[in-house]
Amino acid sequence: MFAVYAAEPNADAPLESLRVGERPEPQVPDGWVPVSVTAASLNMHDLWTLRGVGIKPDQFPMILGCDGAGTLPDGSGVVLHSVIGDPSWRGEETLDPKRTLLTEKHQGTFADTVVVPARNAVPLPDGLTAAQAAVMGTAWLTAYRMLFVKSGLRPGQTMLVQGASGGVSTALVQLGKAAGMRVWVTGRTEEKRALAAKLGAHATFPSGERLPERVDAVFETVGDATWAHSMRALKPGGAIIVSGATSGPNPGADLQRLFFLQLRVIGSTMGTRDELADLLAFVANAGIDPEIGLELPMERAEEGFRAMLDGDTAGKIVFTR
Repeated sequence: MFAVYAAEPNADAPLESLRVGERPEPQVPDGWVPVSVTAASLNMHDLWTLRGVGIKPDQFPMILGCDGAGTLPDGSGVVLHSVIGDPSWRGEETLDPKRTLLTEKHQGTFADTVVVPARNAVPLPDGLTAAQAAVMGTAWLTAYRMLFVKSGLRPGQTMLVQGASGGVSTALVQLGKAAGMRVWVTGRTEEKRALAAKLGAHATFPSGERLPERVDAVFETVGDATWAHSMRALKPGGAIIVSGATSGPNPGADLQRLFFLQLRVIGSTMGTRDELADLLAFVANAGIDPEIGLELPMERAEEGFRAMLDGDTAGKIVFTR
């Protein structure tokens, strides 16, 4: 079958390991289902896989792609939940120490067919296209959990999104606006700030600029480059919700400010299958049009990978079949 895959790990030149070609048809274990992929979206995780991060060398070749939407053999539309848990785990699935994402142990969605546990094929609601649904499983689910499960924000409160144009950031802007938050966003360029404003941000600011007032919560995916600004931006008792650190993982913590103002730092990773179902219903019911910055046929996947590697993104990158 057709697939986009990583041939081997390459830490220094990840795109040199990218292949577009044929892979064997997958086997379908008991309790799993084959999904004919209609659309799939690109994540930073796919670049990490090409670099060999989070995957053992003997797992290559590995078909890339955590997210996607497609059809079951009976023709029903589904959205893929990329978190594959241990069947014996009974707690909150994001806390399962043996959980993996597609492309870490199991082959991914950039192919004609992907095989997943039956529970990971979530019904596609009316009102969402396959391309829109394909962006939900990682970036949008991460944003949904940060905002609705972890932050404790109420409609009318002010949220700051650090970084204006990435997949999680654009999702936070659109979800926050739809939920009645006052959404502020920082961005490095006028173009990125204009995108945030187009998506519904109430105000945008250059990265690091002093804000007119302090905010109730900051949403962090950048890390070292924005951390000091995030700490200064918070009201006493406010929270930073963190799901990534693209600019570096070890920012100065500013512990004196943390304890004196009783700030909260909350980690958030992905989301559950039920949260994905709730997210899909919310997006469909609210009429949200997820921001897709680039849509390409899967055969041109290298163009999408190069755009992500170069930081030339504005919303999600989607591949279609």
